[in-house]
Amino acid sequence: MPNALVVAEPSGVSEAVVELDGALRQEGFDVRHAAPADLARRPDAWPYPDLLLVSASLGLQRMALFTQRFLIDGRTPTIVAFPDDDLGALEECVRGGFDYVTRPFLPSLLRSRVNSCWERWQLSTTVEEMAALASLREYERELSIAREIQAGFLPESMPIMEGWEIAASFRPARQVAGDFYDIFTIVNGRRLAFVVADVCDKGVGAALFMALIRTLLRHTAEHTGFAQVVSDDLAVSVNGRSSEMALPLLSLGAGPLIQAVVGTNQYMARNHLKQGYFATMFFGVLDPQSGDVLYINGGHNPPVVLRADGRQTLLPPTGPAVGILADSSYTLGHVQLAPGDALFAYTDGVVEARNGEHRLYGTPRLMEILAQPGAGADVLLSAVDVDVRHFVGTAEQSDDITTLALRRTLTP
Repeated sequence: MPNALVVAEPSGVSEAVVELDGALRQEGFDVRHAAPADLARRPDAWPYPDLLLVSASLGLQRMALFTQRFLIDGRTPTIVAFPDDDLGALEECVRGGFDYVTRPFLPSLLRSRVNSCWERWQLSTTVEEMAALASLREYERELSIAREIQAGFLPESMPIMEGWEIAASFRPARQVAGDFYDIFTIVNGRRLAFVVADVCDKGVGAALFMALIRTLLRHTAEHTGFAQVVSDDLAVSVNGRSSEMALPLLSLGAGPLIQAVVGTNQYMARNHLKQGYFATMFFGVLDPQSGDVLYINGGHNPPVVLRADGRQTLLPPTGPAVGILADSSYTLGHVQLAPGDALFAYTDGVVEARNGEHRLYGTPRLMEILAQPGAGADVLLSAVDVDVRHFVGTAEQSDDITTLALRRTLTP
């Protein structure tokens, strides 16, 4: 037996309510009545109705509030307004989008009207669902396109350099990501530039800024001349020494490195500060012949240098994140990779990965996994990926995960 819930003020039950009650019962409805105050306090005290009839005299706003209480779990009753001696109030509800029934409440006419209301409600719901589904599919299509475009910003393959192993991995948490890595040659192929970066936040906004920052870094580094070190108004030092004391070291590679990071920082801070996006990054420049690496760590997780004898060294930040303050200064770091040594860079999605118990993966566990003297670049990346997946288990990946490794082989 279908059930109907009639909502109206209880004081002096009107003829309209009595007439409506009788017509509904003649048509086989199990009829219940609720006062607005009682329904507001305890909406679960009445069986879920197939038909909800609300007195128009309660007003459009209150009617909308009451009906919202029953739009749960994908279930939707047929909702109609009825006049309780106030046709003006009924007109307001109809203009607000509600169906209605009017007196006289004859059983057969009421049944026909309720059926019409139900059909229109179902049709309206179906149209809304179809529109939502179409919108969702369009959104998914656009996300898929965005992911393809973003994938185009990542290197198609790793450079092949005699005496070096190079590997990288990228695993986004969503369709698009704020993480990125890049690796390319500069100064006519005499230096190898590599970047691992993480734009704050996730999703489409972070992905847009990832594309912008990556393009600025690469374009500037590739188009900065050999001897162009840094403009006079920028404060840059090399491991605590002034740039004037380190000109021989800066003659190749350092100029593109400094200009790329400082120029990108200034552009982002001056033009996109309102958007609130910034990036942490590790940008290194490798001399393949000597194994020297110049780098700037802009607020990024410290990469790990893995020595052939098993020792590990962290490369902490040498400046702030990129895109926060236009006048930020950066220090050039320097490390040398001997035969058998490796450098492992990563984003915070690794060490901040959480398992089902909300525990962090952490830097100590990462360094323990990396303690594999002589392991190749691909082996290091695979070992970390497998261990992070095992640690996280069935928990959802909470952040993008990017890793990159360089290893100098024992024999060229």
